[in-house]
Amino acid sequence: MPTDPIITGIAHVIQLAVAPVFLLTGVGALLSVMTNRLARVIDRARVLEAQFANFNEAAVPAAIAELSVLAKRARLASWAINFCTFAALLVCSVVATLFIDAFLGTNLKWLVGALFVTAMVALIGGLVSFLREVYFATHTLRIGPPQ
Repeated sequence: MPTDPIITGIAHVIQLAVAPVFLLTGVGALLSVMTNRLARVIDRARVLEAQFANFNEAAVPAAIAELSVLAKRARLASWAINFCTFAALLVCSVVATLFIDAFLGTNLKWLVGALFVTAMVALIGGLVSFLREVYFATHTLRIGPPQ
């Protein structure tokens, strides 16, 4: 049974696009975790800010220090989200470029490679920012009765 070379080419592109789509799933899961962490940081900061007027003189410096930590954590989480979102957009661009290359018969292999490498760099940036946020959160954690 003869096969149409166009259909075969499109099937090949779909096979190539499967791996980036799975990567998108993983990045989406990471983004969910990161946004949840950011939301918890923001919620904690709002609670502290709402209670700030009720703190006695001794508790104010600790509250200010905690707000400073929360602000840094929020910035790191935001950077992680930004990097990972950019990585996801680049992966989507990889998939689109694969199909454009197949349909138009252009030679965009170099662009696919460049987009994918840039996506990996952005993902690394997001993971490094996320790792820094988690490290900062665990190293500023105080467990036990207030001093």
